[in-house]
Parts: sequence; C-alpha cells; structure tokens
Amino acid sequence: MADRTALFGCTHAARTAPWAAPWKVPRRGLRGGRNLASLLASLGRGGLMFLLIIWLQGIWLPRHGYGFTETPLWAGIYMLPLTLGFLVAGPVSGWASDRFGARAFATGGMLLAAGTFLALQALPVDFGYPSFALILLLNGIGMGLFAAPNRAAVMNSLPPDQRGVGAGISTTFQNSAMVLSIGIFFSLMIAGLAGPLPRALTSGLTAQRVPVADAAKVAALPPVGVLFASLLGYNPVRTLLGPQVLDQLPPDRAAYLTGREFFPQLISQPFSDGLAVAFGFATAACLIAAVASLLRGGRYVHDDDRARTGARQAPVPVTTAAGGKPGPAAAAGPGTPTGTAAPTGTGTAKTGAPSPPPPPPPHPRSP
Repeated sequence: MADRTALFGCTHAARTAPWAAPWKVPRRGLRGGRNLASLLASLGRGGLMFLLIIWLQGIWLPRHGYGFTETPLWAGIYMLPLTLGFLVAGPVSGWASDRFGARAFATGGMLLAAGTFLALQALPVDFGYPSFALILLLNGIGMGLFAAPNRAAVMNSLPPDQRGVGAGISTTFQNSAMVLSIGIFFSLMIAGLAGPLPRALTSGLTAQRVPVADAAKVAALPPVGVLFASLLGYNPVRTLLGPQVLDQLPPDRAAYLTGREFFPQLISQPFSDGLAVAFGFATAACLIAAVASLLRGGRYVHDDDRARTGARQAPVPVTTAAGGKPGPAAAAGPGTPTGTAAPTGTGTAKTGAPSPPPPPPPHPRSP
C-alpha cells in the first residue's frame, strides 16, 4: 500500500510538524493575502515616517527650543525607538515563525501597529516625549513581528523555480507602497489642513494686531505651502506679510511673529486635525492587513519532493504461481527487488532465509 503522505499529497510542514497528522493537508488560505498584507503594511509604515518627520521637525522641536538648523538631526535621534523596536522584533519573530507558523505573528504585529496609530492619533501635538517614545517602540515591534514571517510565508509557499519571481513581486509591492504612501498621506494631511488652517491663520494674525485684510491674504495660502514650510523648518510670515505690514506693528510683536515659536504654535491645531485623518487611514490599512494575515491559512511549505516520494513508495506488484498460490515475488520480503524470484532451498530451508550458494565446479584433473 502506498504511503499516506504521498497518497494525499501532504507538504513537508505537515510531515515534520509533531502536532499535525500526516494525512492532513495544510490550507493555503487566502491567495494573494500575504502580498496584500505586505502592501498595506508598507503603506502605513512609509506614511508614518513622513508624518513623524513633519511633526517633530516642523512643530514639536521648535516649540521646545530647538533652532531650525538643529531640527533635522534631532528629529532622527528622537525617532530611534522606532528603529530599535524593529531591530529587536524582526529576528525574534523570524526565528519563532519557523517553529510555530507565520499567521499568529503577522496578524498580531498588524494589530499592534494599528493600536499604536490610534495612540498617536490621541496624542496631543505638544506631547511628552516618554509616551511618544513608547508608542514608537511598540510600532516598531509590531512592524518587526509582521515583516519576517510574512516574507518567509510568501517564499515558502512557492516551488524553488518560482521563488525568484515571488521575491521580485513581493519587493515590488513593498517599494510601490512606499512611493504611494507619500502621495496618499500628504493628500490626507492637506485635506485635513484645508478646513481649520485659514481660520487659525486669520485669528492668530489678527490677535497680534495684523490688519484683517493682510491676515486674509495670508489665510489664502495653500495648505501645501504651510505643510512644506513646517517640514523645512521655515517661518513664512516675514515673506507673506512683507516689511510694510511688519514696520507698522510694535517691535516686540513683529519679532514674535517672525520668531521660531509663533508659526509652529499657529499651525499646531490644524496639523492635529490633519494627523487624525492620516493616522485613521493608517489604522484602517493595518487592520485590513491583519485580516489578510489571519486568512492566510495554517503553516504551508511547498514540497517539491512529493512526486518523487510517491514514486519511491509505489506498491510492489504481486505475481501468482500456478494453482493460485503466491509466487516467488509475493513471498519475497519488502527488500527483494521487483521481478526477482526469492531464492528457495531444499525442504529443510526456512521461509525467507537465504539459501547457501551452490558449490563451485570441480577442477579438471590434469592428464
């Protein structure tokens, strides 16, 4: 009888996993779910990087006394917990997923990442750094828990001659998502800024005795200009108002308008509204990626040796001797080659015991 593993086409993971019965075939799960999850996770991760840079470099660091020439360096330093979490969780999750499967780690990582986006959405613009660093650390851990198991699941589900194509497709999904995330998140930020930004600019400038007509001109500034001004660490008030308006104001108010604190404080609340829209999209993307990871099925490792295993385990043909009794091939043990009769001795030979070799012929006598 053929081996049940070859008969039912079981994979290598099912044969070697101690908890899996050898006749059960693991489900492949949702086709394309791994690449979909990778695309959505890359969207959330790429958008987060740009939003954090704008948040730190354009608003938080200037409000805490950092000069605009120092904000790029310190923005990178304050984002180190994100990298640290990824570096710790990535190798650990890859090691664990090889033993317990990728589904739990990939799904849990995306759920954790979605929770961190919700926490960032609830965080005030002028946050305390310890809570911000903890959220970044957890986000890096969530992304690290997802990345290695998901890539391993993609590669293990392919036969060896298709893994190069699979790696290319998976990398294309990730790189395309990183590019798309820039346009998506900047568009969401601008949509969130478009409503509250003109009102904030008008009220903030008129509170510093700027004429209403001049404040209205500044309020008509496109939101994308404000967004990139904050990204570059630049206060555009001096250029927008011009020396004619600034010279009419008291010197202390003119200095405050053109300083490094007024503009970041002015756009903080509109920026918070834009962050809520962008982080809401990132949360939804991570939740969909978690669902796709959950539907990926159990452990699946493509086995390219199934056909050869089935061929090796083929049943031995049985021949029938005259009179309906099993012939020599049937009486032979499993180690006897097919088609070779088992050697038989005289009446005293035991069944299955090898017969002694025939005696050598006598040497001819010399004449």
